[in-house]
Amino acid sequence: MEIFRVGAITVSDRAFRGEYEDLGGPAIIGWLQNGLSSSFESEIHVVPDERQLIAAKIVELCDAGCHLILTTGGTGPAPRDVTPEATLDVADKELPGFGEKMRAISLKYVPTAILSRQVGAIRGTTLIVNLPGQPKAIGEILDDLFSAIPYCIELIGGPRIETNPDVVVAFRPKSAK
Repeated sequence: MEIFRVGAITVSDRAFRGEYEDLGGPAIIGWLQNGLSSSFESEIHVVPDERQLIAAKIVELCDAGCHLILTTGGTGPAPRDVTPEATLDVADKELPGFGEKMRAISLKYVPTAILSRQVGAIRGTTLIVNLPGQPKAIGEILDDLFSAIPYCIELIGGPRIETNPDVVVAFRPKSAK
């Protein structure tokens, strides 16, 4: 059975320079440890808010066999927020529903969710999802959004992923069960 591989990329100039501890990448992996019953391998990277460096790290993780890449940070309206652009630079397909769903989830918590520019995309057999930068928001998004991720990964050629039903139930059509 193929091992599910996940890459987490924190996009932050200050975390990259060591001015503060990266909390986003560990929040992603912590959520996955609670939310998945399937075993998985993961790696966390921190990159600065540089479009070409973000894109290069995404490509590197795709080429290394990651089935899922979750980025955190760089999705707002500030001039240096370029994670969505970097993601789309290297994507084969955009999945607009991911961004729409993430903004809808966040709007339950904060009115500024309308400023978010997260995207979901596919490169080869890798799903790439841009999450918000705050650990609390990462959990809020994944609690709701992750139900669609296992089936998406299967559709693009990845392994079957089982979830912890106490955290999230993976949706699969009856024909896929």
